[in-house]
Amino acid sequence: MKYNTRPQAILLLADGTIFHGKSIGISGTTFGEVCFNTGMTGYQEIFTDPSYFGQIMVATNPHIGNYGVNENEVESDGIKIAGLVCKNFSFNHSRPDSESDLYAYFEKQNLVCISDVDTRALVSYIRDNGAQNAVISTDGTSVEELKKQLAAVPDMKGLELASTVSTKEPYFFGDENATYKIAALDLGIKRNILRNLAKRDCYIKVFPYNSSFADLQSFNPNGYFLSNGPGDPEPLTVVQSVAKEIINSDKPLFGICLGHQIIALANGVSTYKMFNGHRGINHPVMNILSGKGEITSQNHGFAVNREELENHADLEITHYHINDNTVAGMQMKSKKCFSVQYHPEASPGPHDSSYLFDKFIESLQ
Repeated sequence: MKYNTRPQAILLLADGTIFHGKSIGISGTTFGEVCFNTGMTGYQEIFTDPSYFGQIMVATNPHIGNYGVNENEVESDGIKIAGLVCKNFSFNHSRPDSESDLYAYFEKQNLVCISDVDTRALVSYIRDNGAQNAVISTDGTSVEELKKQLAAVPDMKGLELASTVSTKEPYFFGDENATYKIAALDLGIKRNILRNLAKRDCYIKVFPYNSSFADLQSFNPNGYFLSNGPGDPEPLTVVQSVAKEIINSDKPLFGICLGHQIIALANGVSTYKMFNGHRGINHPVMNILSGKGEITSQNHGFAVNREELENHADLEITHYHINDNTVAGMQMKSKKCFSVQYHPEASPGPHDSSYLFDKFIESLQ
C-alpha cells in the first residue's frame, strides 16, 4: 500500500482549546457547533441527516469509511454536517454493495474533515465542558485568524436553521391511492420517516417549513406530521402558531424531535439548550404507558422543560430518558396529539420504537 503524507490540520474550540490532526486531503476551513455521536455504524445516514446542519461531528467509532457509501443510505439530498472529526479515516472500503469510497463522497460535496485526532480525549473534553462552537482548518490558516473568525459565529441558542434545510416547494411521497393522506411540515425531515409512513398505507404531501395551516389543510389530510430538524425551536414562532391551529382542528398530530419541541412550545411549555445533547443509537428510554424500556436513536441538543410539562393541565409525559430523566415523549389528554424527542424511524439505529408509527395510523382511523 502506498503511503501518503497528509497536511497537518487543527480543530479549534471556542474556549481556545486546540486538538491536532491531519487533513484527509480536502483543503478548507469550516465552522459549526462541535458535538459527538456514539453510534458504531450508520455514518452515512448521520452525515446526511438534516438535523445535524450547522454541526461539526465527532465520531466516537475509531474507524470511519471502512464500508464505503451507498446511495440508498442517505437521509436527504446531500451531506448536512458542517465538518467531520475522526480518529482513523479509511480511504479503502470493503463492502460488496458500496458504490463509492467515503473520500470521493466527501470530495464531491467539499466536506472538510480532520483525522488522526485523539477523539477519546476530545469527546471527554466536550462532555465535561459542554457543547460549543469550533472550527476545523486544513489549509494552514493561522490560529489567531481562526479565533477572530470563530468569534463571529453565532451560538446555536436562538439560531433558526429549519429554513436552511426545508424543501422550497411542496412534493409528494408514496402511493396516491393509499388509504390515508398526511400533511407533513418539513423542518428537516429524514427520508426514512417518509418511508415508514408510506409503507403504512399513507400518501404524504411534504410542505415547506413556512407553510400556513391553510396550505396544509388544502391537501385535506387525515392527519398532520411535524418533522425533525436543526437549530433552536424557539425562533420558529410561525411554525408554533401553525401547530396550535392543527391542534385546534382536532385532527391527529404526530411530532418527532424538533416537531416534538414545537408542540410543547405551542402548548406554552418552554424548551432549553442542553449542556450536551443526546446523539447516538443506543439511548435508553422508558415508556411510562407500557412499563417497557426501549433502546432508541437520538439526535438533539434542545429539550422540553420537564417541570412545566408535569404541571400542564392537558399534557402528560409518556417517555423519559433513563440516563438523565429528560422528557422523551408526551401526549395531550384532550387531543389526538403526541410526540417523541427521539427517532422511531432510526436509520441508523434499533427498531424498538417503530410502533409509534402504528399508533399514529390508529389515530387516523
